[in-house]
Amino acid sequence: MTFDTSKLQWTREPASYVITKDKIEITTQPHTDLWQRTYYHFRNDNAPVLQMETDRQFFSFTVKTQFDSKHRFDQCGVVMYLDSDNWLKASIEYENQDFQHLGSVVTNNGYSDWATTEIDANIKFIWYRFSRRGDDYCLECSEDGVVFKQMRVCHMFNGGGTIRFGIYACSPEDSSFVATFTNMQLSNCKWLAHDGQQPDEE
Repeated sequence: MTFDTSKLQWTREPASYVITKDKIEITTQPHTDLWQRTYYHFRNDNAPVLQMETDRQFFSFTVKTQFDSKHRFDQCGVVMYLDSDNWLKASIEYENQDFQHLGSVVTNNGYSDWATTEIDANIKFIWYRFSRRGDDYCLECSEDGVVFKQMRVCHMFNGGGTIRFGIYACSPEDSSFVATFTNMQLSNCKWLAHDGQQPDEE
């Protein structure tokens, strides 16, 4: 299983982007976002996502993101977008000159959550690893692409069959930036079975 950029498909194609075998660049458009209902009460479902489709039950997808974000809420990262009410994402979301939010959102049946931690605003690149075990998922991040730290484990109620996963970038307010994605790799599942759990069945 390889991550072939020629097989990626857009959901909401952006106005400006570049795709090669080894690199993807997305220039975000203002007022684009992914969010559903919780707390803010609004719904925004217009961010571009670029994904591949698979029914493979056990795998990991790794990608490096680089970004020149400088406006509040600018973000880019890894995504699994099934439909407007069922998706997950992990990203760094710019806040101000002092800090950003490294976090993840899981949206099940039309309601989003947001789990975050504050990091330095000078960080301009990070790796993500998205892993699947059936309808359960793990999101991890890394500063060097070698040592990964768990961000969250979650269940997707509609994520047990064929899924789509890949990358996204957006600017919820009146801004734009360039997000660059490299080091894209698919592998056997790096999120290992729990003690006593049956091994992967490929």
